[in-house]
Amino acid sequence: MTIVIGFEGSANKIGVGIVRDGAVLSNPRRTYITPPGQGFLPSETAKHHRACVLSVLKEALLQAGIQPADIDCVAFTKGPGMGAPLVAVAIVARTVAQLWKKPLLGVNHCIGHIEMGRLITGAANPTVLYVSGGNTQVISYSERRYRIFGEAIDIAVGNCLDRFARVIKEMAHKMLGAGECTPEDLCFSLQETLFSMLVEVTERAMAHCGSREVLIVGGVGCNLRLQEMMEVMCQERGAKLFATDERFCIDNGAMIAQAGWEMFRSGHVTSLEDSWVTQSPCHPDLPNVQPQCMSQLAPFSSPSAHSARRQTG
Repeated sequence: MTIVIGFEGSANKIGVGIVRDGAVLSNPRRTYITPPGQGFLPSETAKHHRACVLSVLKEALLQAGIQPADIDCVAFTKGPGMGAPLVAVAIVARTVAQLWKKPLLGVNHCIGHIEMGRLITGAANPTVLYVSGGNTQVISYSERRYRIFGEAIDIAVGNCLDRFARVIKEMAHKMLGAGECTPEDLCFSLQETLFSMLVEVTERAMAHCGSREVLIVGGVGCNLRLQEMMEVMCQERGAKLFATDERFCIDNGAMIAQAGWEMFRSGHVTSLEDSWVTQSPCHPDLPNVQPQCMSQLAPFSSPSAHSARRQTG
């Protein structure tokens, strides 16, 4: 029996989750909410996380019904994410690990989403659409690594939708003033266009890998319209769609705990000297572990790199 506690705070959510051998024991979180029409700044978000993290930690332990002595490992989000919030949460994780005399593990945020999605849905070897406020990637697993088939290089889909909602009146005032359309028309059009692009790229990755499964993870993955469009594509290909609800799609501590559980069971730990954080969306020094095999995020390089499929155990 292995129990891992995970700290997540890469964006506007601060969460602490506890996982025991594939079972989520607790998963409380808090959200930094800004005034309508405003985004969240890194410094203010970090301040929020520092104010909330200890109460969330206590809540996680209480809900799980365990003591610090029962925990085998402390996992935290190493990146990617917003610098200041990442640092704030990493400091707490380092402190807790030293106070409790437990090993420390830095976890890739993206892989945390994927591993939690696989745990909850039971997807075996899916093509993954990871779509959130800060990340948009199509990922598949091959040769002991998660391979990135495509990603947004300027703005993530979630951020795009949020920004458009904030500037729609000033950017489209001529069209709106002339009665050519309504704000709802423009929002619907943007959403349909973005989601159609995501479905198409995901289908291309499926065809390349010979995949029969799709897993949607990340905050935007809660969107029922995206799930509906993806389901139509999957039905046409004879594939199966897997998705979770907002309990696990949105950033949470349990996803970091689950990825940390995989790593710890495979013998990985992070030294205090290496417990730095990174904002980079894809860093070569962010290993993670699947059952019986090592994995990490890596850019797609060539068709031959995807010839080997993962053997799940």
